[in-house]
Amino acid sequence: MDKAESWLDKALHYRFRDTDLFALALTHRSATGRNNERLEFLGDAVLDFVISDLVFKIRPEASEGDLSKLRSSLVKDTSLASLAVGLGLGEYLILGSGERKTGGHRRDSILADALEAIFGAVYLDSGIDAARKVIGHVFAERLEDLPDAEVLRDPKTRLQEWLQARKLALPEYELVSVSGQAHQQRFAVTCTVTELSQTTNGESTTRRKAEQQSAKNMLKILSGERP
Repeated sequence: MDKAESWLDKALHYRFRDTDLFALALTHRSATGRNNERLEFLGDAVLDFVISDLVFKIRPEASEGDLSKLRSSLVKDTSLASLAVGLGLGEYLILGSGERKTGGHRRDSILADALEAIFGAVYLDSGIDAARKVIGHVFAERLEDLPDAEVLRDPKTRLQEWLQARKLALPEYELVSVSGQAHQQRFAVTCTVTELSQTTNGESTTRRKAEQQSAKNMLKILSGERP
């Protein structure tokens, strides 16, 4: 564990008083004995609280809905996994031999859970202030570059709001075609804003995604961009 502890000190600027707790945070359920699932459960709650508090202070004028979107963008699994990769966490995970052979140390879900487990372990080891400091360090760049909540709204919602603000009718979405095998279908959809005589296309692996793509293309047209 010496190598892992050295990594932790450099990457997260923290040293555990209880090194067994740190080892447990790194242990996936595929390994023998106790694993990090309980710590991940706790760390998830600690992370939500700390990020909520930080975003609340950084964006004092944001609505509850916008704060929720900002928090979700930071703590979602893909975001946590990306942070874990950047920290080099995968190298220190304790995995079962099968999971290690199949690349478990690179799997997003395992990396995200392990990072949350570390946050939970820090909380148990030293309390909420220490956890806040570690989480603040890990998320520092992302908090500094926090996007406008508007950017986080899905295209269909943003298009609807754009039209409503101008007292225009809502767009109409039409399924044009479904192609491909049952397990590899492609959906083609159109989005029409009748009052503006504009129609855009969208295609993806689900109807919902295709609608989002067509709405995104419509927003580009309405903002003067080429879709």
